[in-house]
Amino acid sequence: MSMTTPGGRRSAGATGATRALRLEFPQSLAVYDDYEQAQRTVDFLSDEHFPVENCMIVGTDLKRIERITGRLTTGRVAVGGFASGAWFGLFIGLILSIFAEGSVLATVLSSMAFGALFFLIWALLGYGMTRGRRDFQSVTQVVATRYEVLVEHKVAGRARELLAQLPGALPNPFE
Repeated sequence: MSMTTPGGRRSAGATGATRALRLEFPQSLAVYDDYEQAQRTVDFLSDEHFPVENCMIVGTDLKRIERITGRLTTGRVAVGGFASGAWFGLFIGLILSIFAEGSVLATVLSSMAFGALFFLIWALLGYGMTRGRRDFQSVTQVVATRYEVLVEHKVAGRARELLAQLPGALPNPFE
C-alpha cells in the first residue's frame, strides 16, 4: 500500500508505530472530562472480557500549561550551571578514567572542574542573552481537556451494551 504525499512523492504508508495507533472505522463510545474516567471505562470493558485491543483513548482540546516555579537570578543560573557541569564532568571523568593511565582521582576531578567551568560560562551567557525577558523558571506540560473513548465499528454495539451496566460511565445526555 503506498500513498502520495503533497509533494508528489510516494510513501510506503503508515509505519508499524502509527498503524498500532489506528482503528479501521472508529466510533465514539463516550467523552470524559478527565483521563481517569476514560481509563475506568476501558478497564471495565476489559473486566467484562471485551476485546479492548479495539479501543483507543484520544485526548482532545489540547492546552499548554506553564507552572512558574521560581525567580531566576544571576546567582541561581550560575549555581545551576556549575552543578550541572560538575555532574557531567564526573560522568565523563569516570568514563575517561577507564582508559586513561595515571591517577583516577586526578582524571575525575579535572573533568569535573572543566565541566563545571564550561557549563557555568555557558549558562551565564545564555541567561545574559535573554536581557531580562524571562527571569523565571517554569515547568511546561501539554494536557487534554477532554478524553474520548473510541471503539472499532464492528464491536461498538457490544461496548455500548456493556457500558450501560457501569453506573456513571456514560455522560448524561441532558447536561
